[in-house]
Amino acid sequence: MATGFYSDEKCFWHAGGDYALTLPLGGLVQPLAAGGLPESPETKRRLKNLMDVTGLLGELDCRTAPPATRDDLERVHPAHYLDAFKAMSDDQGGEIGHHAPFIRGGYEIACLSAGLALGAVQAVARGELENAYALSRPPGHHCLPDDPNGFCLLNNIAIAIESARAKGLAERFVVLDWDVHHGNGTEAIFYDRDDVLAISLHQENNYPLDSGALDMRGRGAGEGFNINLPMYPGSGHTAYLHAMDRVVTPAIEAFKPDMIIVACGFDAAIFDPLARMLATVETFGALTAHIKATAQRVCAGKLVLVHEGGYSEAYVPFCGHATIATLAGSAIRAPDPLAEAAIKRQPTAEMDAFLRASIDRMASQLGF
Repeated sequence: MATGFYSDEKCFWHAGGDYALTLPLGGLVQPLAAGGLPESPETKRRLKNLMDVTGLLGELDCRTAPPATRDDLERVHPAHYLDAFKAMSDDQGGEIGHHAPFIRGGYEIACLSAGLALGAVQAVARGELENAYALSRPPGHHCLPDDPNGFCLLNNIAIAIESARAKGLAERFVVLDWDVHHGNGTEAIFYDRDDVLAISLHQENNYPLDSGALDMRGRGAGEGFNINLPMYPGSGHTAYLHAMDRVVTPAIEAFKPDMIIVACGFDAAIFDPLARMLATVETFGALTAHIKATAQRVCAGKLVLVHEGGYSEAYVPFCGHATIATLAGSAIRAPDPLAEAAIKRQPTAEMDAFLRASIDRMASQLGF
C-alpha cells in the first residue's frame, strides 16, 4: 500500500477577507496574496512544488476528495454557526470569529479543506492506503464548535473523526497536535469524551493565551483523556523528542487507538515568525518516524497527518518534505538549506538539560 497525499488547488485560493486591501474577491478571481494574513498559501504551495521538483510527489498516491457535506459538518458544528458562516460567505466574506477572516466563497473552500482530511482518514481506515497526508487549508485545530479563531473556520480533524465513526470505520482515535499553538478547538470538542485522546505539544502562553494548561485533563467521561504539554520557548530538537518518549508514546500505548491523527503544524520550526521554538527539518522527520513506529505497534500503522500552521515560506516546505518523505518511507531528501544556522541556534547543553527536566516534571504530574 502507498502513502496518500490529498490536496486541491482551490485550498490555495483561501484568503482573509477583512484584511484584504484589494478588489472584492471570490469566484474565479484568484487572490494575489493571503489578504494580509500570516497564514499564506505559499507555505503549502511551495511544499507541494518542492515535492514535485524532487520527485517525491511521484512516489505518493496523489488524490483529492469531495467537500465535507452539511451532515458531516453538523456532527461537530451547530446549524446556527454554519448558517451564519454560509450567509457571510455568499455575500462578501468577513470575519465571523477571532482572527479568522475569509473572502466570498470561503465556506466552500473550508468544506473542501475538511473534505481532504475526511477523505484521508476514511481511505486509511478502510485499508486503501497505508497512511496519508492531507494538505488542508484553511487549518482547523483552533475552531471550536461555534467559535472559529486563529485562522481556523471548521475543525477539519474533528469532522473527519466523527464521519469515520458514523460510518463504523473506527471507534477510538488519538489526536496528536504538534502545532506550536495549543489545539484549543480539538480540546473543546472532545473534552468530555473517552473515545478520543487529545495530546497537544505547544509553546507555553502563545496562542491562545488562556488555554493549554497542564491541569486541563478532561471532564466527566473525558477525565484523563486530554493531555497538554506546555513547553518553554526555546525548546528544540532534543526537547521535542524527549516529550515524545516521556509522554506521547506511553499515553498512546495505554490508550490503544484504532487510528492516530496528527495535527501537523510546522510553526515550532526555528525560523517561524509566530513562535519561539527551535525545531528543525531534522526534528520533523524524527517526530514523524517516531509516531509512525508507534502507529505500527498499536494500530496496524493507521496514521494520518493533517496540515495545520507554519508561517515561514522558505522553511515550511523543507520541514514538510522531510515529514512526508519519512511517512512514505522514501529515500528522496531535500537537504535543509538552513541547517548550519539552525544547528548554531539550538539550546546549549545546560539549557537543553533544563528543558528536558521541565518535561520530566510535567510527565510525573501527568502520571507518566
